[in-house]
Amino acid sequence: MADTQQVDARADRRAERQAARLARWIDSFSKAHGGAEAQVAHLGERGARIVLVGEDGGWGDLVARSYDTARKAVEKSGVTVHEDFDGEFAAKVTTGPYEWSRMAGIQVGGPSNT
Repeated sequence: MADTQQVDARADRRAERQAARLARWIDSFSKAHGGAEAQVAHLGERGARIVLVGEDGGWGDLVARSYDTARKAVEKSGVTVHEDFDGEFAAKVTTGPYEWSRMAGIQVGGPSNT
């Protein structure tokens, strides 16, 4: 029984450290983009994805080992969290030629990105 408690305690400490590290990255992103909002999405067994959208339209993402860790990180950072990446939230994202080339280039006749 003691071994299980030690493993759980270590896992909890690791999750707390990761949440704190992610929160620092979220804070840094928020400062660089005039503020930020986030959405947390499950990635299955891989964990969770934190999608960040800055007030200037810039965007980025981070991956956490678990959904709970991701939620703790966004809560620690104090950014607004959306339940869904809905139309209103997605409309805040600014995309440029790079994104069009990388994400949609093949479908709309852009470079093959190989």
